Amino acid sequence: MGVQHGRSRTQLISDGSVVYAEALWDHVTMDDQELGFKAGDVIEVVDATNKEWWWGRIVDSEGWFPASFVRLRVNQDEPMEEYLAHLEGAQAGEENRAGLGLLLGPGLPCKEQMRTNVINEIMSTERDYIKHLKDICEGYIKQCRKRTDMFTEEQLRTIFGNIEDIYRFQRKFLKGLEKKFNKEQPHVSEIGCCFLEHQTDFQIYSEYCNNHPNACMQLSKVMKVNKYVFFFEACRLLQKMIDISLDGFLLTPVQKICKYPLQLAELLKYTNPQHRDYKDVEAALNAMKNVARLINERKRRLENIDKIAQWQSAIEDWEGDDILSRSSDLLFSGELSKLSQPQAKSQQRMFFLFDHQMVYCKKDLLRRDMLYYKGRMDMDHMEVIDVEDGKEKDFNISVKNALKLRSLAGDEVHLLCAKKPEQKQRWLRAFGDERTQVQHDQETGFSLTEVQKKQAMLNACKSHPAGKPKAVTRPYYDFLLRQKHPSLPTAVPQQQVFMLAEPKRKTSTFWHNIGRLTPFKK
Repeated sequence: MGVQHGRSRTQLISDGSVVYAEALWDHVTMDDQELGFKAGDVIEVVDATNKEWWWGRIVDSEGWFPASFVRLRVNQDEPMEEYLAHLEGAQAGEENRAGLGLLLGPGLPCKEQMRTNVINEIMSTERDYIKHLKDICEGYIKQCRKRTDMFTEEQLRTIFGNIEDIYRFQRKFLKGLEKKFNKEQPHVSEIGCCFLEHQTDFQIYSEYCNNHPNACMQLSKVMKVNKYVFFFEACRLLQKMIDISLDGFLLTPVQKICKYPLQLAELLKYTNPQHRDYKDVEAALNAMKNVARLINERKRRLENIDKIAQWQSAIEDWEGDDILSRSSDLLFSGELSKLSQPQAKSQQRMFFLFDHQMVYCKKDLLRRDMLYYKGRMDMDHMEVIDVEDGKEKDFNISVKNALKLRSLAGDEVHLLCAKKPEQKQRWLRAFGDERTQVQHDQETGFSLTEVQKKQAMLNACKSHPAGKPKAVTRPYYDFLLRQKHPSLPTAVPQQQVFMLAEPKRKTSTFWHNIGRLTPFKK
């Protein structure tokens, strides 16, 4: 039995039932009263009386977490450990079917009942979602367009992104689902093909998710003026929408694209391999994971540009173009000895490899956390050469753990030496990754807009007021409380909602490492 078909989550918890939720995103926290988790983790919900923050438990850790970061499990009554162990060890046959019946009682065979629950959840959430999209397009956008005195078309495009395109697509997608949905016997429904048919169409979410931080900024700017607050509230009441603010409505597409892989994974779990829908659901799960992965990667890259801008603003004596003029991702960093012709003396430098270019800096002799800009290399016009230990002919010196960067025109040669062989190998891999990423960006059409670049540099400048020592703020953790008693946090950390992380994906340590070497703090 799914939660939506029975009692509410608060009733279940108060009755002593165990209610589980699955994490949609990583919840990174530095507050000991909050529960940190990774996307894909299963959380026991202990208290859900507050609609924004719930109290939960993972193994022996407990704490508050944002309700919007999780999705309640459909099949709450399932004895998870026993059932999964039984499924893994079972072979198809009557004996197993009888065993499963014993586990979960009379009615439909357990797997079919579970599949019914998941199919019903997919259909009901899809219908609810269409209602949300309709409310946004007809309740807000339509009304805003009438008020040319309040909104320009550009402002509306920033606030609402391509949500009208998403609404048109989702209506078409729901029609396809309804045709395949078997009302009398939901478990018989074959819906996997609907996802496969539209897998490329789902990529329009990438544009929406990338724009979402800009939408939040633009919205918060206009909401400082009372007439906009009253206008949006009037729109909501006129459309008879539920009591959620506009920014809450605008978050639903971001949440939705993350939920598809979780729903399909659950559907596959309760679909017999003999079922006609099995292969399509399996393929659909992989397709939607790929869509989410592509969107997640683009989102991660866009979130990093503020960090890159802040990193650059913390470097002393910067020269030339901003790093964001050509790059949007830090791929690797570390200390190497550098020898460049015609100089004869080796120099210790910190290297930062971005897509398209590599920047190198000198550490301050007294303040080891301060870096001075010394130059950069254009990776689009460089070849990387693995150098064997021993005599190096270009520089006529003996080397160890060395590699060489030579310009394709042949007028520039740099010899770089690592302290250990494994560090050299890691650099060689990183140079390969840089070329792969540049090619992938060209194939998928990823690039930063001039507006995004300017905004990031502007944000970085604001965090370094004139006359004050350079220090990078930690905007991602400003919302965290430092209280010692368990009380509710004041706001949902919206920044984390943008992290469309795939379950169990490890976070990068690059920014952490840089934090120890520069004034940049994550």
